[in-house]
Amino acid sequence: MNILSFLPLMSGAEGEGGGAAQLITLVLIIGVFYVFLILPQRKQQKALKKFREDMKKGDRVVTTGGILGKVADIQEKTITLDVGNSIHFKVDRNSVVKAEQSESVEKK
Repeated sequence: MNILSFLPLMSGAEGEGGGAAQLITLVLIIGVFYVFLILPQRKQQKALKKFREDMKKGDRVVTTGGILGKVADIQEKTITLDVGNSIHFKVDRNSVVKAEQSESVEKK
């Protein structure tokens, strides 16, 4: 049996006092969603914000579009990426999503 089969039993046999059990169930569902969905998302957003603020020249990064490059210049809202062969892209700072894993690239 699963936990949902016990919910009708909690409301009472004659339907009296069912409001409290439904309220408790609703609060539990909201709590589970908060713990398993909202908190991890907030943690991930904070880490991404910190990464973007701590970015410096020479860091190898990946953009949301999949462009791999090295940070050549940093301005307030944009960064310039050197992607090789003297090709530079100016991208929005918020489009950078992670640092490139240089160890795995060098081994290949």
